[in-house]
Amino acid sequence: MNMDLLKRLCETPGIAGHEDAVRAVVAEELRPLVDELRVDTLGNLIGTKRGAGGPRVMIAAHMDEIGFLVKHVDDRGFLRLQPVGGFDARVLIAQRVLVHGVGGVLRGVVQPAAKPIHLLEPGEAGKSPKLDELFVDVGLGGDAVRAAVEVGDMVTLDRTTEPVGDAVVSKALDDRLGVYVMIEAVRAMGGGTAEVVAVATTQEEVGLRGAQTAAYALEPDIAVALDVTLAGDVPGGAGEQTVTRLGDGVAIKVFDSSHLANPKLLRHLRDLAHHHGIACQLEVLPRGGTDAGAMQRARAGAPAITLSIPTRYVHTVNEMASTADIDATVALLARFLEDAGSRDYAYQV
Repeated sequence: MNMDLLKRLCETPGIAGHEDAVRAVVAEELRPLVDELRVDTLGNLIGTKRGAGGPRVMIAAHMDEIGFLVKHVDDRGFLRLQPVGGFDARVLIAQRVLVHGVGGVLRGVVQPAAKPIHLLEPGEAGKSPKLDELFVDVGLGGDAVRAAVEVGDMVTLDRTTEPVGDAVVSKALDDRLGVYVMIEAVRAMGGGTAEVVAVATTQEEVGLRGAQTAAYALEPDIAVALDVTLAGDVPGGAGEQTVTRLGDGVAIKVFDSSHLANPKLLRHLRDLAHHHGIACQLEVLPRGGTDAGAMQRARAGAPAITLSIPTRYVHTVNEMASTADIDATVALLARFLEDAGSRDYAYQV
């Protein structure tokens, strides 16, 4: 594990449409690994490693994290929020956030517009808050806040990236882990004939937008998305709904609501994992999607699949992933990039 790189990726702020600082970190790492580096109209960072007559393999990992935009500043200086990405309001109460205002970064705390617990009447406790009931308190009065914060400013969760046992815990593992895997796999791969196009995509959390435009322009022969997936191996998780487990290896996605994996491509990845002794598991995700859904359907389409990193507590401030699973994902992607072009994934008549 390159913990320093993962920490820089996860702690750099960047919600959908505001990925500039993250893109700078990724560009610094990718530049010496590829032959060409450029940015497209939607802000996707595209690094191309030229091949030797093999297929064009597009790898996509999204840079954006879930977060908020400021949608209102009231006379007392409290901020109301517009979610950018999917949140469960229950996990946001009393969390710290960073408000990236025009006048600098302010630290604040999220609270519900409700009575304190000490003042609740019998029967009022236990009610789940709604996202539109939440506000941010930055500890300043109305005039001071309005001088520093405008409508449309970015708000991100305020958490660091830390090792915990055999795992790592952070905000924004979704999907800075995928970006990390992409960089490290390109670094680790040996020879091969494929042209590898590593794309750090934008705006995935609001509809796979960056991957859609990038794939339309690049016309890949093979498309591989990198993302996290649900690890339900925790108390309260039913066995048949576990999806994946921490420590059981890289997850090779069979199905999610954005795409069905190309079966021959899936078999290739499974065979490579078994041949190289890389721990893997198969993933069926009933709801949710990845950049593969957009890449699979761009122009005339492409054989597509997702390699997932099992992650507990997805879309919270404390997402958790196993370091062994992260390393397994890097290894499998690197081996695939070396071997891409050795099989045909076309359907037959």
